[in-house]
Amino acid sequence: MSCLPNEQKESARIMAIMITDECINCGACEPECPNNAIYEGGMDWSVNDGTSVRGMFTLEGNNDVDAEARQEPVSDEFYYIVPDKCTECVGFHEEPQCAAVCPVDCCVDDPEREESEEVLLARKDAVHL
Repeated sequence: MSCLPNEQKESARIMAIMITDECINCGACEPECPNNAIYEGGMDWSVNDGTSVRGMFTLEGNNDVDAEARQEPVSDEFYYIVPDKCTECVGFHEEPQCAAVCPVDCCVDDPEREESEEVLLARKDAVHL
């Protein structure tokens, strides 16, 4: 049980980042990601791209995959963020770098995904052994 007042609980919540369909495919976000979680539309991805993960890795929903196995693109049309690799830059920067550099502000909070700082730090530790 948390002992934070309600207003502090609200501010402690962190929303995951997603790229909207307003993306102009400029690519500014991709090199800024410390987890290599951002891919160009239509490009497949793997857990070990830019990470130290080897062997089996558990994705959301308890789906175990080989870290080197190529996965289907999240989007075919515009840049996308792989949620299983994204830490919202927690443990690296004060704010998500994709959102900081996006010229059209299409890197936004994902209303369908709320994650705590603890979850994001655990993910950081999992992808950067």
